[in-house]
Amino acid sequence: MKTKIGQIKKTDIFWLWLLIVVPVFGIAVVNLPPNLRLISAIFAEKSPAGLDANYRYHFSEVLRNNPSQKEALQQEIAFYQQRLAVDAKSGLNRAALAGVYLKMGRVTGEGSWFLLAQQAANRSIADLPFDNKGALLVLARIAEARHDFPTALRLAKQVGFDNEDAIALAVTSHLAAGKVSEASAAAEALVNKLPNLGSLTLRALVREAQGRDAGVLQDYQQAMALEEPGEVAGSARVRSLLGRFYVRRGQLQQAKALFLESLRLVPRYPLALIYLADLEVRSGNYREAERYYSKVSAYSGGAATVFDRTVDRGMARVKELRGDAIESRRLRDKAEAGLRQEQASGGFGHRRDLAGLLLEKGRSQDVAEALALMQQEVKIRRDALTLDTLAWALASAGEWEKADRVMAEILRSGIRDAGIFYRASAIARNLGKDAESRAYSQKAKEIDPSFDVRSGQALGLGNNDF
Repeated sequence: MKTKIGQIKKTDIFWLWLLIVVPVFGIAVVNLPPNLRLISAIFAEKSPAGLDANYRYHFSEVLRNNPSQKEALQQEIAFYQQRLAVDAKSGLNRAALAGVYLKMGRVTGEGSWFLLAQQAANRSIADLPFDNKGALLVLARIAEARHDFPTALRLAKQVGFDNEDAIALAVTSHLAAGKVSEASAAAEALVNKLPNLGSLTLRALVREAQGRDAGVLQDYQQAMALEEPGEVAGSARVRSLLGRFYVRRGQLQQAKALFLESLRLVPRYPLALIYLADLEVRSGNYREAERYYSKVSAYSGGAATVFDRTVDRGMARVKELRGDAIESRRLRDKAEAGLRQEQASGGFGHRRDLAGLLLEKGRSQDVAEALALMQQEVKIRRDALTLDTLAWALASAGEWEKADRVMAEILRSGIRDAGIFYRASAIARNLGKDAESRAYSQKAKEIDPSFDVRSGQALGLGNNDF
């Protein structure tokens, strides 16, 4: 009898579950989109745990039901295309369209958008050859992306350095060319003219190149204090760049929180995903690193982007560190083929990226080609990272004295980068300068106490033992 009663109770419970839970589940399914929006809104209000209060985004309400960057830009494109359908000769509308194409290229990383931006800007100037600052600025940004800094500066000068965007171009072009003093003067002028999120972020980048850490943090904090609700993409970018700065100082927990905050603002933001993946590689969390790298590729929906080679190289390092030499080699070969294709087509592939990849492969013929590539690259770009890659190539080729002179040029700028000091230490050691080598190694530890040779290998900086 007890068994039957027990069975009846179980049966009653089962039917009760069907009568109550299933209808509730059905209601939830019918109302799935609103519920998802509610859940999204709840999570949108929460910053990552451990994030410094100064770096939290305080306009969480704008994240609710906020269209993605791509959707918002597609709406802008449609708006200007409709205007041009009415007046195809409107140079101003076509310049505005070129600007939106450029923004789309930056968001997606797809080269086709940059080409559309260039074509639209050129046609805009043909229709409106005078006082067409918008089109000139688009062409200047594209020239800068191609590392044609003289053209970028010439076009910015045509716009006039009373224009904030032209001054910003001067900052980034001078910084890439290794002219840190000129970049600093332009950044100061820009901040004095218009202190906002964008200008303060640029000055922070210049100060980082000068090794002025206190000024870097001051600028980033002030930039975030001045941010406005309508500039979510800029807010995500500034946190990604600050996170990268913290990584370079060995403060990985704060860096990770900043990257996650960037992704809260702009889900699947490529810059934050790549930096986060790199951080996980350095931390030895290889599965997490692969997951973040994969998200970058998934975001493009199969379209070729400027991020593809970075992802391939990052994944190759992960496979190598996990002991999968065959897959690592395949991914590096894939990245090399893509970079060579971009070089041949005059696209946005970088010689520096190809040289770094070849140095990672390490064969004698690869080292020789990498050195030739970097000797060409430094004729147009002499920022610290480019010179560091040249020093790597020279050291790998056994040209220690030349590598040492290049490192000295980098360090004169004042930059504080543990990886650079570790390379300087290795080069000095190979030249028999033991005291200098120890001093460089100690400096690296002061900058980033957690950095070591393995960290450099994990981040693709090569083996500083050479």
